Amino acid sequence: MQNLFDIKGNVTVITGGTGVLGRAIARYLAHEGAKVIILGRKEQVGREIVESVMSEKPVGSIEFMQTDVMDQRLLEANRDAILERYGRIDTLLNAAGGNQKGATIASDQNFFDLDPEQFQKVLSLNLTGTVIPTQVFLKPMVEQGRGAIINFSSMAAFRPMTRVCGYAAAKAGISNFTAYMATECAKKFGEGIRVNAIAPGFFITEQNRSLLTNPDGSFTERGRDVIRQTPFGRMGDPEELCGTIHYLMSDAAKFVTGTVAVVDGGFNAFAM
Repeated sequence: MQNLFDIKGNVTVITGGTGVLGRAIARYLAHEGAKVIILGRKEQVGREIVESVMSEKPVGSIEFMQTDVMDQRLLEANRDAILERYGRIDTLLNAAGGNQKGATIASDQNFFDLDPEQFQKVLSLNLTGTVIPTQVFLKPMVEQGRGAIINFSSMAAFRPMTRVCGYAAAKAGISNFTAYMATECAKKFGEGIRVNAIAPGFFITEQNRSLLTNPDGSFTERGRDVIRQTPFGRMGDPEELCGTIHYLMSDAAKFVTGTVAVVDGGFNAFAM
């Protein structure tokens, strides 16, 4: 009987793979037998991740390629190198993203303090930084008639949270882009290509650590607000994203496209 969740040999590309969430997902997928290629700007960090995971003797494999999600030519060079080695690309995880201080509005600021230039940079990194890799890595999927793309949305896409003005706008755009591309691919390239997204709840990353926690590890006021809003009463562990990612890239989700899967400990379901 076919194992619908079997991802052994799945050639998986992860942009932003050197971040806290990206590296946890990459490690899990390599141990499940996927051939993982993490793309990122930080070469030393990428090499350290590869060395660490390979020392654990995973069933699959993992390697690093330096890139910039805003540089189409560099991404195309990455793609061509991957195709030369493996002959195909099965899954793209668009995990690259980030925020900038000027695109946020602190509690002692108002809308007029927003920096339009940094707002635009956050939109570009998160939204355009998803569109360009999708253009690049979708091409071999179209040629082979099969592939899965998984974008990274956010709780901020569902609710207009305070402070994160630019990031929330970008992530809402990613949710919309996901639905658009699901239809675009199905109608023009066939049902073999699926486009979905995940929306993580709150996980401690290098990006939000100082916003959610104090130097002693206790929660800030913002962190306590998150915990109160989360029925599970805690932050997520990066590994808790892996099961949903595994499902969406596998044949178990063969009839699933255009969705945003929420992994949030109940955050988005809580009303009062």
